[in-house]
Amino acid sequence: MLQNTGKLAGCTLFITGASRGIGKAIALKAARDGANIVIAAKTAEPHPKLPGTIYTAAQEVEAAGGKALPCVVDIRDEQQIGEAVQKAVDTFGGIDILVNNASAISLTGTLVTPMKKVDLMLGINLRGTYLTSKLVAPHLLKSRSPHILNLSPPLNLNPVWFKNHTAYTIAKYGMSMCVLGMAEEFRGQIAVNALWPKTAIQTAAMDMLGGEGIGKQCRTADIMADAAYAILSHPKDYTGHFLVDEDVLRDQGIRDFDPYAVQPGHPLLPDFFLDEMPESLVEKMERHGATPAFKPPSSSATPPSGGPIENTFDVIKSTINEDVVKSTQGIYQFDLSGEHEGVWFLDLKSGSGSVGQGQPPVKADVIMKMDSSDFSKMFSGKLKPTMAFMSGKLKIKGDMTLAIKLEKLMGRMNKAKL
Repeated sequence: MLQNTGKLAGCTLFITGASRGIGKAIALKAARDGANIVIAAKTAEPHPKLPGTIYTAAQEVEAAGGKALPCVVDIRDEQQIGEAVQKAVDTFGGIDILVNNASAISLTGTLVTPMKKVDLMLGINLRGTYLTSKLVAPHLLKSRSPHILNLSPPLNLNPVWFKNHTAYTIAKYGMSMCVLGMAEEFRGQIAVNALWPKTAIQTAAMDMLGGEGIGKQCRTADIMADAAYAILSHPKDYTGHFLVDEDVLRDQGIRDFDPYAVQPGHPLLPDFFLDEMPESLVEKMERHGATPAFKPPSSSATPPSGGPIENTFDVIKSTINEDVVKSTQGIYQFDLSGEHEGVWFLDLKSGSGSVGQGQPPVKADVIMKMDSSDFSKMFSGKLKPTMAFMSGKLKIKGDMTLAIKLEKLMGRMNKAKL
């Protein structure tokens, strides 16, 4: 792991979304140098599902050796950002570094993404990044080593990164376009760069998107913090770069990346927007079948006698009960194409649950569309739902939270040797 050098001692960092996750990890890394950290985030009161507040993050920053200024900031609100910027200048005498970390995500298609969600992503990712940069820039121009670092991906215009979640990609690429424009606009005055992880990072957002078991396929936020620290240690003429965390650290001489893994040695889930196609990511992850998260069914198991889809639903039926129904409370419809085309349903809302062919007796909460062969792979553990969704093999319409809950059921079925 990258050691601190003291280069950020006395610097003031304004970090959006720093109450948890990658933003907080960057804050703590800088704090170990004795930096001043402005924690600009919305969470002032404990959240029922998400860890940390601006005040608990401030306590951790102080404990790490830095000085903290927690500010309640919704980066869609120009007045709140302006007040936080002024408070930072009044408290610390200026601002040297801006880290645009705050972001919103919804990996949903055009027809099922509510405009409220579109507005949220554009408001935080694109507008919030632009607005915060605009209000902080006058103070950065007075700094001896000014930086803006956006946590956003390279501008990969391959359509595969748009087709499954156009709104999110537009919003996220908006952050990257701010780098492209501002790096040139402020060349020689402010360093403006982007940083993106090579693999999935374990955060509250990833846990919500990937469901149970996703953590072991991730690295910790420390790798992004170390990479950010290396970038921010450069002079201001280091600008206009779209950087990947692992590449940055290799340039720093780091060769052992196992300490960053949640579970060292486990295959890692590649992140979005890099050169590998979603389909190749699925194939790559499936090749690591020896590990528990991707373990195929035992070849010694006696194959069921019916068709593959019918057999799958027989096993599903054998694993559901009233407890599963009580904890799930959802009705699923599976629209399958390909060799074993048909419609099936899974009722986890009433009684002890039921399965069947055809439309569910009442309207489904979640409709999943995929090829029948991929369906069998997914429910047997050969294809992770996250990867199926990323690659476009799985289309989901309806309640995403209920869709994620299916991951637990799949784990039960793997134990039943589907």
